Amino acid sequence: MERVLVIEDDVQIQNFMIYALENSGFEVEGALNGKDGLSSFIMKGADLILLDLGLPDIDGMDILRRIREKSEVPIIIVSARDQDKEKAMALDDGADDYLTKPFSATELMARIRVALRHYKRMTTHTSTEEDDSVYEYGDLKIDNRAHMVWKKGEDIHLTPLEYQLLLLFIKNPGKVLTYRTILKTIWGEGYGEDTQVLRSVMASTRRKIEENPAKPQYIETEIGVGYRLKEL
Repeated sequence: MERVLVIEDDVQIQNFMIYALENSGFEVEGALNGKDGLSSFIMKGADLILLDLGLPDIDGMDILRRIREKSEVPIIIVSARDQDKEKAMALDDGADDYLTKPFSATELMARIRVALRHYKRMTTHTSTEEDDSVYEYGDLKIDNRAHMVWKKGEDIHLTPLEYQLLLLFIKNPGKVLTYRTILKTIWGEGYGEDTQVLRSVMASTRRKIEENPAKPQYIETEIGVGYRLKEL
């Protein structure tokens, strides 16, 4: 049974999340402030954390950073703050996903399943295995050893940057990748704010892998934040 720690100061919302989680078979512990949440994580651990940003004693961003110094446990931010800048900051600082209140139990559980699957993939594969992997995703097949991509069985030519971009998303299905994270990973530190070059490469990649680039079935835009590879 996987254990979820809910750090949320609104009793009604916390009870809603605990009820949804327990009905889905999770072991759950709730904390109404940051201090109790950190203590619970240190003493008992967790397989996933749901973290509110607006806590009464410690800002949720500080808690996120403290946990990330010690652990890669999946952390999903649940907050009434809906500014794109804050979403991007939380994701850049190590959050796995971001849910803006209010949200449904269905959406909550879907995001939790994605975060847990991604974490398990990351912890059960070595870097060598990843380098030699063949990925199949919808109509796409990516052979990372040969650096080749097929769509519906036909070879499609991607530039090196387009290939790196697609592979980054294939390795992180369902996870929001911020503009800064993508630029830093593929282009390096010096491109941290140059979203125009990213948008250009994303547009050319979509033209090659999507049936309708205007309505992408694979990589969707998280407006003002980044992109996410859809879970099929």
